[in-house]
Amino acid sequence: MAERSTAAVDVADNSGDEPLTAKADQSTADGVAQNRERDTKSSESEEAQGSGGDESPGRTSPPELHSGHKLARRYRLEECVTRLDGFSSWRAVDEKLRRAVGVHLLPADHPRARSVLAAARSSALLGDPRFVQVLDAVEEDDLVYVVHEWLPDSTELTTLLAAGPLEVHDAYQMVSQVSQAMAAAHREGLAHLRLTPGAVLRSSSGQWRIRGLAVNAALRGISSDTPQRTDTEGIGALLYAALTQRWPYENDAYGLSGLPKGVGLIAPDQVRAGVHRGLAELAMRALVNDGATASRQEPPCTTPEELVKAIGEMPRIRPPEPAFTGPPDYQRTTYQQGSYGRPAAHPGATQPVPTPPPPLQSRTGKALKWAVSALLIAALGLGSWQLADALMERGKSDDTNKTQTTDDNDKGSDKTRPTKPITITGARDFDPFGPDGSEKPGDIDKVYDSTPGTYWQTDFYRSADFGRLKPGLGVILDLGKVQQIGKVTVTFVGDTSVELRAASSDANSEPTSFDAYNKVSEGSGTSVTLKPGEPLKSRYVLVWLTELPLMDDGTYRGRVVDVKVTS
Repeated sequence: MAERSTAAVDVADNSGDEPLTAKADQSTADGVAQNRERDTKSSESEEAQGSGGDESPGRTSPPELHSGHKLARRYRLEECVTRLDGFSSWRAVDEKLRRAVGVHLLPADHPRARSVLAAARSSALLGDPRFVQVLDAVEEDDLVYVVHEWLPDSTELTTLLAAGPLEVHDAYQMVSQVSQAMAAAHREGLAHLRLTPGAVLRSSSGQWRIRGLAVNAALRGISSDTPQRTDTEGIGALLYAALTQRWPYENDAYGLSGLPKGVGLIAPDQVRAGVHRGLAELAMRALVNDGATASRQEPPCTTPEELVKAIGEMPRIRPPEPAFTGPPDYQRTTYQQGSYGRPAAHPGATQPVPTPPPPLQSRTGKALKWAVSALLIAALGLGSWQLADALMERGKSDDTNKTQTTDDNDKGSDKTRPTKPITITGARDFDPFGPDGSEKPGDIDKVYDSTPGTYWQTDFYRSADFGRLKPGLGVILDLGKVQQIGKVTVTFVGDTSVELRAASSDANSEPTSFDAYNKVSEGSGTSVTLKPGEPLKSRYVLVWLTELPLMDDGTYRGRVVDVKVTS
């Protein structure tokens, strides 16, 4: 293709298209290893294999599109981030919901158009928030396009590894979350087949997400007779790279250096000093080819489920303790009462020595001298008791006046002022993992109408975890402006598990992405008080239901009677 260039092939962004690699079909573990070795061959050779070898790359030209082109009168293309092998990927804007999205485009007569549509629709049905979500999959005007989430606040593992290996706890979290997500996907019959550093993202909140489930492989015509083994090896390669900053094969790939030629696959702790032994062992158990586990006592892991089990059997790796710097020495040795504007205490009771003592010089005579001095000063203090007491009363009066002034003329004492209710100016139901983004918008105002007999309710489900269709849904509350939030009290019909999430105080409009709301508290019951663990300021808060109660008819349904927000 004339348009193909090194720059185009090497682009890797939130579109879900890392640098081009390809795999042929495989049926044995040896085939998996050979596939990995082909990952870093030239792009021309890879494209020739991309469709299985029975088509010529470029025979179907990508559509002539440009920035500003609009799909379905809704998705405006902004920037092409990848163009290869008959398809292109773009950063775009969903003008209806006013958010950034990613779009994969290919002609409707492309040999892989049908399989791409099928993969996208299957991935969308999974609805697991650990994966970058497919939002739309459409065939229209001789085009097939797949719309997916765009995560500007997330960082590729490729970028993270450019700065060095991951810290041990980060590597542990990455392999744990990716393994659990892929195990859930395989239980639903879905595979990834292209788990590379460009397909794994870490969000600003520290959560790991996977993009391109089923779709990236379909775009390139990749398949496997052993999909679970392929994905398990992919996870092992990611962990190996995270521990060593090296790609576990001879060829360089994804900005990482490969292993030395001719030595085969060696353990991570032999590549880099200080590697966590348990994680190094886990990486070797996942990389099941080339006799990787021949010298190891533990059996290889050939499925993501086995990998999850192996991680669960490891001692848990805790995050590093936060560094604590003690206060400077002068704060411990030269503090004097009254130095912060507080009235001094009674001289005779708490201030027997008016000045710091000189360094101890030794001997009994010195001690006797100080004892006599202390007695004299105590006598003077007792003689001036009445004067000190009068000064104390005057100081308290001054402090009371100051407290009343700074507390907006609150006529109470100088204690912490009571909390006050925050007015909820609006609300909407929030179902980001459902097909329409909302579920029961009609009665949403009942969550803050202060009427005990009314409530907003969800649809009914077959199990408490939303029938395993999605991780939850909830209600976004608009407080009118950014405010200090002290607690949120939610009343339900039936015991319900709930999380309190909040948007950043910098949000100028209501965020529409689930990742934009950070978890600040959780609880369960019929009346739950959710208190942030640290000071919280926000305009938009999300009451997120995670487990529903059983109703009398045998179904599970969430019912929110009332929500109160106080400062």
